[in-house]
Amino acid sequence: MNNQKIEAQKGEPILTALRRNGIKVPTLCRMEDFTPTGACRMCVVEVAGKDDLVPSCSFPVTEAMKITTHSPRVIKARKMIVELLLSNHPDDCLYCIRNNSCELQNLAAELNVRERRISGAKSLAHLDQSSPGIVRDPGKCILCGRCVRLCDEVQDVATLDFIKRGEATAIGTAMGKELNFSNCIHCGQCILVCPTGALHEKTNFDVVQEALNNPDLTVAVQYSPSISVSLCNEMEVRTGKDLTGVLNSALRKMGFNRVYNSAFAVDMLAYEQAAELEKRLEEGHLPLITSDCPGWVKYMEQSHDDLIPYMSTCKSPQQMLGTLIKQHLKEQEEINRESVFSVAIMPCTAKKFEAQRPQMMHKGVSDVDAVLTTREIAKLIHLYGIDIHNIHAQATDEPFNARSSAAKLAAASGGIGEGVLRAFSHRTTGKELRPLKQTKLRSAKSRKEVEVSVGERTLSVVAVSGLKAAREVLDEVRAGDLKVDLLEIMACPGGCLSGGGQPLLVDAKDQKARVKTIHNFDEKESMRAAHQNTQMVRFFEECLGEPMGEKAQQLLHTTYSQRDVLK
Repeated sequence: MNNQKIEAQKGEPILTALRRNGIKVPTLCRMEDFTPTGACRMCVVEVAGKDDLVPSCSFPVTEAMKITTHSPRVIKARKMIVELLLSNHPDDCLYCIRNNSCELQNLAAELNVRERRISGAKSLAHLDQSSPGIVRDPGKCILCGRCVRLCDEVQDVATLDFIKRGEATAIGTAMGKELNFSNCIHCGQCILVCPTGALHEKTNFDVVQEALNNPDLTVAVQYSPSISVSLCNEMEVRTGKDLTGVLNSALRKMGFNRVYNSAFAVDMLAYEQAAELEKRLEEGHLPLITSDCPGWVKYMEQSHDDLIPYMSTCKSPQQMLGTLIKQHLKEQEEINRESVFSVAIMPCTAKKFEAQRPQMMHKGVSDVDAVLTTREIAKLIHLYGIDIHNIHAQATDEPFNARSSAAKLAAASGGIGEGVLRAFSHRTTGKELRPLKQTKLRSAKSRKEVEVSVGERTLSVVAVSGLKAAREVLDEVRAGDLKVDLLEIMACPGGCLSGGGQPLLVDAKDQKARVKTIHNFDEKESMRAAHQNTQMVRFFEECLGEPMGEKAQQLLHTTYSQRDVLK
């Protein structure tokens, strides 16, 4: 390699050997853990004895191979590919949502492409804004195919595919329909892998700012347990640090009148779902399938509607707290529901879809009025000129300001299962779960299984993330090959920490640091289960009554129905 000897495994891709030896070769179509296609040709290298340049991502290593990675010929070829991609690409980098985080832009800078030598007709493709969470801008699509492969091979949805032929080739949905009329589950995983601005979240900046500037509105905000950890990647803070306190302070400086942590509602979910699991066990109506992930819920409604009766009827923590915020401010502070504007900061674009579901409305008005992603709240913090490095930490507002460490665990796949098990053990036996930490539910695998003894019962819990893994488990359940009591399903691989609204361009090391931080909370804190959250338990006693009781059912539960979509 470049006149230096290196060692490599026979048959492995050249690119793997190069990266292991500190040589960076650019790629566009390649994704980790996916079979390489060599489609984009950005990773080409020279191999002695070969007339043509070869794609290093898919060309296998052989003994005594001589490789040149950055010869004039190679660099010229890569530069030409970028110039061709830019020939009909929109010239709106200054306004593009991916400015400074665009892989095509970065490659152009790296290869010193500083003028347009090739001119092509600009794409006049229709901007698709039909989805409540995702915007498609086909004019910025470079046909890398990443979104197609991820949606099919990981998410098992296959909303997007290559359509047409030749120079008319594009990526689109079934019958060319808009996203909101397709089988898209709005998870946003396609956004995370898109190298340009062809896919991005639909922002709610204007409506939130308008609410903040309206003196007649009480603007309340809640944020997911994962946000305070993943926000580090957007705020130039050491990965793995928890920003809960400074985030509370930043939100108040923006003008939010009430600041709440959705972790309070995660404890409510575990507390309520433990009672639901107990009821299901008595009825023999199993498995109980969790329902806190809106991407998974939509996928279930359109692709596995025969399993709807097995779904938990509990709302997600976002919607539980969204309902309670307006209810509480009306009853305790005499603020009309119409005067409350409720905002949720979530790691997921599917949460935008969830907030506008008819079941999540009160007299035609959404319980959650606007949803912002992690990326959006980071931009809003910058917009308001808030320096989080120089502000003091503050607590969230009562009565939704306490949480257990189990609520934090819910940010990672397997965390909901752990939280429900802890609450279920105390509910049915009066004793704490032993062991409290369920190591098997904390692995990095897409499918995790554990059997736990709770009193005289042995509960089987399975946690899966990524909908291809979910489909495989559901097929086993249908066939009777898998007996499970509690089935946790998350649409995004790894759970909410990897949600479609999380920071872009995060590597595996940062992702592991996020998960480690979440798990470390559980090791260090004394309040480790939902039933230990005395403030939450008192709220139940004073406002909701018993779990699964009449008022709890009215406020904390919902319904699902079959969806007919184009596939």
